[in-house]
Amino acid sequence: MSLNCNELNLILEELNLEGSFIQEIIQPSYDMLWFRIIKQGDLQNIVICTGASVCRINATSIKAPKNTKPLRFYEFLRSHIQGLRINSCRQLGLDRIVKFDVSTWKERFYIYARLWSGAANVIVTNEENIIQDCMYRRPKRNEVTGATFIIEEKVPTEEEQKTALERFPIRTFDDIKTLWQKKEGNTDFDKLSFNQKIDLFYTEYATALSRESLLQQAEKWYNIKHSKMQNALEKLLAKQKDFAGADRLKHTGDLILSYAQCAKGNSLDCEDYETGNNVHIRLDPSKTPQENAAIYYEKYKKAISGMEDLQHDIELSQRNIQALDKEYKDILEQKNVLKIEQMLRKDTAPKQKEEKKHAGLHYEVDGWTIMVGRTATENDDLLRHTVRGSDMWLHTRDFAGGYVFIKAKKDKTVPLEILLYAGNLAVYHSKARHNGQADLYYTQVKYLRRAKNGPKGLVLPTQEKNLFIKLDEAKLRYLDNIQKEQEGIYGKY
Repeated sequence: MSLNCNELNLILEELNLEGSFIQEIIQPSYDMLWFRIIKQGDLQNIVICTGASVCRINATSIKAPKNTKPLRFYEFLRSHIQGLRINSCRQLGLDRIVKFDVSTWKERFYIYARLWSGAANVIVTNEENIIQDCMYRRPKRNEVTGATFIIEEKVPTEEEQKTALERFPIRTFDDIKTLWQKKEGNTDFDKLSFNQKIDLFYTEYATALSRESLLQQAEKWYNIKHSKMQNALEKLLAKQKDFAGADRLKHTGDLILSYAQCAKGNSLDCEDYETGNNVHIRLDPSKTPQENAAIYYEKYKKAISGMEDLQHDIELSQRNIQALDKEYKDILEQKNVLKIEQMLRKDTAPKQKEEKKHAGLHYEVDGWTIMVGRTATENDDLLRHTVRGSDMWLHTRDFAGGYVFIKAKKDKTVPLEILLYAGNLAVYHSKARHNGQADLYYTQVKYLRRAKNGPKGLVLPTQEKNLFIKLDEAKLRYLDNIQKEQEGIYGKY
């Protein structure tokens, strides 16, 4: 429930912001602002929230956590509003719009905090009411930089004020009084200021942003994520159990070769020389006993190879579950509701909204960074915004494909093993993949020249060297495991 017009007036009266200075501004989330206000040596934190159903302005005792990535509106406020004097702060009529008049000796701004659920916004204008910036840019409402902010202040009559007070009474919070007294062991709830009651309500008992509701969200998030991770781990352990019989595959191949003369059609019945038991082995009648034995030996090799990679994924899965448990424990122990909200928001952000470090794929191999552009757009993006002149570039000869880059290290030469990993990626992400091998050329980025009038990303290399690559399944599996570890993905073999 957002503040009504009468509650807003009471809050502003208690705050008494006239003549104070905005010492610091923090924007911990897209819908919250934190003003650190100083007046005659006294400090207080003011929060402005534009979230649906929790629109408000009030003093708060909670310390605001800074956002990991500075937001656009915060950058504007910090450069233009931080440090200014608050000349006045009042509600415009009964409209739940708070107007701040702030200035220095040479410039003045107006900050309008419109606290309407569903249409809340914070808008900064100059003296001519030209919008300088907004918390939310809404072109359809003409709330964009450079537009004129049109607002009419209607002074309410005595009758209108009386009607508003009857229609929108100031809350007494009797519903949370008992809960608070029981929790705090304190009976002085009535002595709290209205700002303190509002702060207590929204941080402890309001459904939209309270510790209890956030912890419920955290529990749901943890259970879903832990269940997925646990299921993935169980599948890996089940596959490990299947691979545990790898020696039996080799032994079966040995039996086929030992009793090749006894093979009849699609089966072989013989005595196991290790156990003394009679065994029945199914064969492919179209193949010789030697070819049937080779099939079992090949399965044995794959099982042994898969065991090593599987053990790596099992350990990775177990570490990620431990990290998740620790993260959930940290949330449970966190007292600051805004910090909890920030931790949840960071972890539950949709994948498509997460900012990528750069275009394409990214691998960290033995301390070296390898990047892959899979399309012309990704190739061009990497060339323009990510790689530098000393970085290594690789590409297949005579085959279309992506660019592969190895980030350079100061005073270090790229090791052959890293070059081979990058070369495998270059072949794999090219038309030569089906051939299983290809010739590459590689050179430093500074020796690349853009093709004049050529398609996006096309470059012509100079001072290039040649490299022949035959796809190495072990190397590709290792790189795939790295990708899974970085993305937290557990796939099937």
